[in-house]
Amino acid sequence: MEVLIIEDNCINLQLMTYLLQSYGITVATATDGKRGLKLAEALRPDLIICDVYMPGLDGFEVASVLKAQPNLAHIPLVAVTAMARAEDRERLLQGGFDYFISKPIEPKTFATDIVTQIVRRKKNG
Repeated sequence: MEVLIIEDNCINLQLMTYLLQSYGITVATATDGKRGLKLAEALRPDLIICDVYMPGLDGFEVASVLKAQPNLAHIPLVAVTAMARAEDRERLLQGGFDYFISKPIEPKTFATDIVTQIVRRKKNG
């Protein structure tokens, strides 16, 4: 399994990378949306995790570009965000994200949540 993480906060990026790698998942990383889109095109990962609020291209713009490209639209896109209200969650799902995980992430369940999303998508698609 390969996951691409797009996250501008180095501490969050390192934590998510560590948790996924310790679960046996190959991880590629990008610290901004533009680089993340290039890596998504090159790698075609099993899943993309994307921070919502980043400088430059934010997560909604990344989602829009990914979902508009037929060769990338099928890749599950998970938002990692501090947005916690019900209307925020609805906005994420309407904005192109398939799932979301709230920040701060829960180290005990983060990797299993990601694997569940990959397996669910493979079964349904």
